[in-house]
Amino acid sequence: MTTQAARPLTTRPGASGTPGVSGTPGAHHGIDAQGEARPVRARPAPPMFAWQRRDMMKEVRDKARQLMKGYCRVCPVCNGKACAGEVPGMGGLGTGATFAANLDALAAVRLNMRLVHDVKEPDTSTTVCGMALDMPVLAAPIGGVSFNMGGGVSEEDYAAAVVGGCAERGIIGCTGDGVPPFIIDAGFAAITGAGGRGIPFIKPWDGAELDEKLDRALELGCPAIGMDIDAAGLVTLRKMGRPVGPKTPAELSRIVAKVKAKGMAFILKGIMTTIDASLAVEVGADGIVVSNHGGRVLDHAPGTAEVLPEIADAVKGRIAILADGGVRDGVDVFKMLALGADAVMLGRPFSIAAVGGLKEGVTMLVDSIKGQLVQAMVLTGSANVAAIGRHALRM
Repeated sequence: MTTQAARPLTTRPGASGTPGVSGTPGAHHGIDAQGEARPVRARPAPPMFAWQRRDMMKEVRDKARQLMKGYCRVCPVCNGKACAGEVPGMGGLGTGATFAANLDALAAVRLNMRLVHDVKEPDTSTTVCGMALDMPVLAAPIGGVSFNMGGGVSEEDYAAAVVGGCAERGIIGCTGDGVPPFIIDAGFAAITGAGGRGIPFIKPWDGAELDEKLDRALELGCPAIGMDIDAAGLVTLRKMGRPVGPKTPAELSRIVAKVKAKGMAFILKGIMTTIDASLAVEVGADGIVVSNHGGRVLDHAPGTAEVLPEIADAVKGRIAILADGGVRDGVDVFKMLALGADAVMLGRPFSIAAVGGLKEGVTMLVDSIKGQLVQAMVLTGSANVAAIGRHALRM
């Protein structure tokens, strides 16, 4: 596996501003009006304009396209059509119908634009499962850079970029699990490097392997631990001779008790029905992720945005609801929140940003998502995250 060296990103001249100083005449020389030397204070760089961010993200995407060649085309519209059936890789399983359903379900949701109100600077902050977030966004747990993304960056650099970039922007990055063991090792190292600001997700292994990984995760000092139970059907793990499977309520109750004994929250990812959502509440989970694993485990399943409203109706207020699947930008985040999610995960956009730009690519993506979310909140009259609801949608 090759490792991508850190690289600076370029912009148009003056895109990030030129540091300077302010003050009396002679300030640019560090001399005051009386000719005495004084400390020079740098003038903060002006905010980045939208066109500057677009230019930089294009650089990131172009680099990712080069590094992920043969695994992800980094299409202008990430809709799963070109990569249908490419698992391993970044595509959807089989015909790619579930991948497409995620996109189609979100695309069918329309926003009600409202402009007669006093919302000008909406508050995007929220708290989910005891975690304070600058906005209700998390990077979804993804691993296997070598066999899913081409190995253009190392597993360690990828995990550090996602977790570190998210932490720097006040949100949470999640890490993946799988075969070989360096996947989970890289995630644990990244979370440790971020001072525990990350969430490790563990596959639904059998017996000793699950306990060993869970015990290690419990020592990370992180706010929560997750299990992507939707990985139960992963083709990649079957091909490696390491199958995983569903869990019974009794098995989940034991895991939840072990996690909560350490003062951490437990999040169960891969909930697609009201029955499983209610069972997650019964076993004591703190959060669920409405997810079909990005369309990578079961062909012809519904899109997550299709089932999210009914799941929210069934368990909202009794358990934190997160959702992913086809989310590409801040407007999609708004839609998922309005459909009933408390927070939203993005997967492929973070993968492309991390491979193409490492930590800087991740922070730029987060900034872009936040700008889009803020705009959607202003244009729908949503003063804060709690104010986002189905009244903002025309379905």
